[in-house]
Amino acid sequence: MPLGIRIFLVYFCFVGLAGWFVLSTVMEEIRPGVRQSTEETLVDTANLLAELLRDDVRTGQLDQRHWLQVFQAYGLRQPQAQIWGVAKEVVNNRIYVTDAAGKVLMDSSGAAVGEDYSRWNDVYLTLRGQYGARSTRAVADDPDSSVMYVAAPIKQGAAIIGVVTVSKPSSSLQPYIDRSQRRLGWFGAGLIGLGLLVGGLLSWWLSGSLRRLTDFAQAVAAGERSPAPQLRGGELGQLAAALEHMRSELEGKAYVERYVHTLTHELKSPLAAIRGAAELLEGEMPAEQRLRFVGNIQSESARLQQLIERLLHLALVEQRQGLEERVAVPLRGLVDELLRAQAARLESAQLEVVNRLDESLQWLGERFLLQQALANLLDNALDFSPDGGRLCWSAQVCGEQLELCLFNQTEAIPDYALLRLTERFYSLQRPKTGRKSSGLGLNFVQEVASLHGGTLTVANVPGGVEVRLCLPQA
Repeated sequence: MPLGIRIFLVYFCFVGLAGWFVLSTVMEEIRPGVRQSTEETLVDTANLLAELLRDDVRTGQLDQRHWLQVFQAYGLRQPQAQIWGVAKEVVNNRIYVTDAAGKVLMDSSGAAVGEDYSRWNDVYLTLRGQYGARSTRAVADDPDSSVMYVAAPIKQGAAIIGVVTVSKPSSSLQPYIDRSQRRLGWFGAGLIGLGLLVGGLLSWWLSGSLRRLTDFAQAVAAGERSPAPQLRGGELGQLAAALEHMRSELEGKAYVERYVHTLTHELKSPLAAIRGAAELLEGEMPAEQRLRFVGNIQSESARLQQLIERLLHLALVEQRQGLEERVAVPLRGLVDELLRAQAARLESAQLEVVNRLDESLQWLGERFLLQQALANLLDNALDFSPDGGRLCWSAQVCGEQLELCLFNQTEAIPDYALLRLTERFYSLQRPKTGRKSSGLGLNFVQEVASLHGGTLTVANVPGGVEVRLCLPQA
């Protein structure tokens, strides 16, 4: 299972369980919270009524008809109140008054006058100086029919001469409880969903960053050119920088070792030739033979210089991970410049040169590298073209791909050599001299093509050989 999914699942379980626990706890607290708030209001109401009714109860002149009319009028009122989105259209409180013996003197409902309520906790506890309250079901089998009763003592001095009770059915509180639970449920679900979304995005970002680091490490292991991923965030950014530094150090050490071995191997042959010629020149010999050995020393020295220069150029390209610039390069002008530089060789070999590149053709790349690559292709073509032969530059654009072609009229390349032409130090004998080159030219061109994200191919075509340099636009 991918790491990002595992992180998300852990986060999902944590946020989900924590959200469910908090939400369920708050949900369970809504009902008792509402009931406690309502009970507190009933306490205030009962104590207010106790003060209002005290004198009439004390004198025994409680005008039941007057108070009954007041309470009945109260029960018929229609508040038409909007309380936090819940409409309240009727009053729900029932009020009854008992004497010191618990006998009902007055009942706003008119149903219990004269009955003995001394056994009910609201009256029983209040007459004994305690807080009197009870909750009783109006229908024994229906928990939703519960009614809250809160009583307050009617006092004459320190003596309790009566009790006033205010009741309220729990069903009248249910709309507020339902509304609060519903709003809290939506709000809680939204927060949990937002938390999971944030967790999902975090897991996606983290797994994506790790995947980019993994791809980078695999590309480095495969020997591919791949820039280090640019990651934001302290530790991941430091890890990417550390991987890039490690790769640079390891590649640098391996490259230096390989470079030294290659250089020493390739220098052996010309150095041996120079040393042998120098030893022979120490003795007496005809002037003509002496000039021949001096010429050998000069040619081998030039070969050494060319080898070293090309190795240095190749080393610079191979160590780079990207282009230093990307500008529009006019290809026809670049080729014309190279042809002017080789004008002497072209004239001496009487070669026919055709430049079919369009004047307006430009391509994005690093000018210096493209110039060096095309110069190597031209040098290679001149080495193999017979006198009076033909060179042709052409190009075609296919979508976002440029195909730059150089055709030179020459003999076909042997099949065994075609696949090895871009290998370092692999070279075929030049037809005119019978000697091999450094074998670094086409390898350099291939590295430049790779650095631009393109490819190099060499193929036999009717009448000669065609080198095709394919470069993407971006």
